[in-house]
Amino acid sequence: MIDHVHDLTAVREATDRLLDAVGELDNAAVAGPSRLPGWTRGHLLAHLARNADALVNVLEGRPMYASAEARDADIERDASRPLDAHLADLRESAARFRQATDAPADWTRTVTLRNGVTDVAARVPFRRLVEVELHHVDLRIGYEPADLPAEFTAREIEFLTERFSGHPDVPALRLTATDGGTWSTGRTEGEPLAVTGTAAALMCWLAGRQGGPELETGGAPLPVLPPL
Repeated sequence: MIDHVHDLTAVREATDRLLDAVGELDNAAVAGPSRLPGWTRGHLLAHLARNADALVNVLEGRPMYASAEARDADIERDASRPLDAHLADLRESAARFRQATDAPADWTRTVTLRNGVTDVAARVPFRRLVEVELHHVDLRIGYEPADLPAEFTAREIEFLTERFSGHPDVPALRLTATDGGTWSTGRTEGEPLAVTGTAAALMCWLAGRQGGPELETGGAPLPVLPPL
């Protein structure tokens, strides 16, 4: 069962970790490359702030973004700002998200995200947690996949394997974490390919990030997963 109150606490803790780490940067570091191709750290910080506002829109019944073009333009507009502006925006947008989630609401209602995707409102805090935690890693400032809370990593694997379950472009897979946990995903027909590694490596691979070289497949090629 989804516990949105628990997840909101995790969001606040993850946001505090992010703000503390980003506060140690300087303007030159903000302009440096992140782990995401074509994006600087400034692009990621701008995206995180705008994502908080977008999820407020979702919770309040408005479109998540005005359009895909507007989303991208906002990120490009804000990416080159100095560190202080990014920090202020991150804090203020996080406060707006917290205010929206503190308001009385029916957390069992269905909400609409990007591209017509729907979900239960109670999962929105976890979606925000994913953004904060994974993009903290993507910033390439010392926070690594192995530093992610174990509970978050396991839940994100569960979330991603659920998304890929039955996907026609994903072969049948049986995932085993050497530090605990097994999951099945992909197509339902065929002998599952066994993929083994740490939970952090499995999660990174499922999320489209580095992790493949650390995974064992018994000599079979590691499948290339479709974009999320």
